[in-house]
Amino acid sequence: MTRATTGSGSSIFMALICVMVVVAQGNDGGKAAADSRLWPVGDSAGWSFGVLGWPNYKPFKAGDILLFSYKHGAHNVVQVNTVAQYSMCEVPRNATVWSSGNDRITLARGMSFFVCGIPGHCQKGMKIVVTAR
Repeated sequence: MTRATTGSGSSIFMALICVMVVVAQGNDGGKAAADSRLWPVGDSAGWSFGVLGWPNYKPFKAGDILLFSYKHGAHNVVQVNTVAQYSMCEVPRNATVWSSGNDRITLARGMSFFVCGIPGHCQKGMKIVVTAR
């Protein structure tokens, strides 16, 4: 009888430890961080001219990270808010601008619009639309 009691006591202890680990990681059990993916924009070419079609057919998810790599000072990354701003390469005054040359941007669910804010670059194809599910 002592063996059964000891075995069930250790099972309860292990179950409590598992519950505490899940609670410590948050409601998703740490799944969101583990499921996010790093996407190098433009693949080996990086954030450059002609990157327009790069997002096509890629399974982006909310929480994924876009990595914009380019020579510091040569380009930047601007997140614009609307299809019209994206289509017309218009950078609003309140737009978020990244310029490190190694910019990591976490995707939100839905459509995100990114352009290069250096004059003429967006018009030459330095812009992408990414849709994250």
